[in-house]
Amino acid sequence: MSLSDPDNVIERLLYTPLEAAQALSISRSSLYVLLNQGAIRSVRVGGSRRIPADALTTFIDELATEVAAAPRRYIGGRSAPRDRA
Repeated sequence: MSLSDPDNVIERLLYTPLEAAQALSISRSSLYVLLNQGAIRSVRVGGSRRIPADALTTFIDELATEVAAAPRRYIGGRSAPRDRA
């Protein structure tokens, strides 16, 4: 088995901040905001910050849960129109 063998795939466990941002389709700056807020967990490897793959999936799962629990709103963030009598 060679390294170029398609059956020899190693699953990524850690991502750089840039790679994690690209995976989430956000900017690197936005990722750092989320890291500083504690919304996404990270670890240090030597002097480098890395984001565990499961931290990204946990973040996405939490977002999906928040969206499912949030009340429905109209586009633009306005509340539903009130009935006028």
